[in-house]
Amino acid sequence: MHRSASRLTRVLACAAVPVILTVAGCSSDSGKDTSSNGEKKSGSSSSAKPNPKSSKVLEKAAFATLPDPCKALATATIDTLVPEAKDKNGTATKSNDLATRASCSWNGLDEDGLKGSQYRWLSLSFFRYDSHATLGDANKRAEEQYNKEVETAKTEEGAQDPKTEAVAGIGDQASSVIYKVKKDVDSFNTSIVARTQNVVIRIDYNGAAYEGAGAPDHGKLLQDAINAAKETVTSVGAANKAPAEQSQSPQPQ
Repeated sequence: MHRSASRLTRVLACAAVPVILTVAGCSSDSGKDTSSNGEKKSGSSSSAKPNPKSSKVLEKAAFATLPDPCKALATATIDTLVPEAKDKNGTATKSNDLATRASCSWNGLDEDGLKGSQYRWLSLSFFRYDSHATLGDANKRAEEQYNKEVETAKTEEGAQDPKTEAVAGIGDQASSVIYKVKKDVDSFNTSIVARTQNVVIRIDYNGAAYEGAGAPDHGKLLQDAINAAKETVTSVGAANKAPAEQSQSPQPQ
């Protein structure tokens, strides 16, 4: 009888072991989100969101439009620069987008009998830029075009000994490029390249003498071109004023 009791005790002890193991297994599963000190872990299944990259805010272009290039200079200015112009209204160059590219030119031969003739040619060109997410700020783009136009003026075909100088008092920056071109007669060429905010202006003014006429006054041609550039900068500003402001501003005659 004593043997039977001892054997029964061992059987019951072995039968209890799987129950204990099972409970322990359940306890370990429930502790996956718990730290060693019993505190619950947080944020284990989520990741922090990256901060959005800060993008540069481009400055809005100062000028949204261009003046009519054939009307940007007063009639009196055309009479001074191009006496006896064939068409005082000028000849506009075709453009697919007059809001960003526009130009106009005038030419005339002032005949003075036996004293010979004076020929003048004047061209006015506009380049306007907007701010662009890929291409950059409007003023920066205009500055790049300004530098390009100065270099182009210095390398015109036939240009002899071009001289470049900064010119004060015209927009935000301006340069003059002067040179001679030797063809059948001596031709004196002047280019004024200026930038006002996001608009680039180029004035080309050439003079030549024929049939024994005296050579053009180089200093006067340069000063006339500078005055024309200043007037054109004013026209750009006027073209971008509100209608109420325009009605109060003097218009070129």
